[in-house]
Amino acid sequence: MKKFLTSIAVVFALSLMMSSCYTYTYTVGSGPKTGMEIKQMNHYLIYGLAPVGVSDPNVMAGDAKDYSITIKHTFIDGLINAITFGIYSPTTTIVTK
Repeated sequence: MKKFLTSIAVVFALSLMMSSCYTYTYTVGSGPKTGMEIKQMNHYLIYGLAPVGVSDPNVMAGDAKDYSITIKHTFIDGLINAITFGIYSPTTTIVTK
């Protein structure tokens, strides 16, 4: 029984260490100046293969010339993905002006 619990603990620890959240960051112009952030969710189906509602970072930035765009798969996005078994896979877009 002790060996079984040890192996379960090792598998759980490895799964936590191997999981990751991906982040893409793009800088437009000289980068953000004011630090103002605008967040919007992106909605995908079937492990991200079918986009349902995707934000447009250029519209989110408005008339700003210098900003950065960050697209993340946050912990909450991953949790929702796991709960729905990959049927719904959200990501988050953050535009920092």
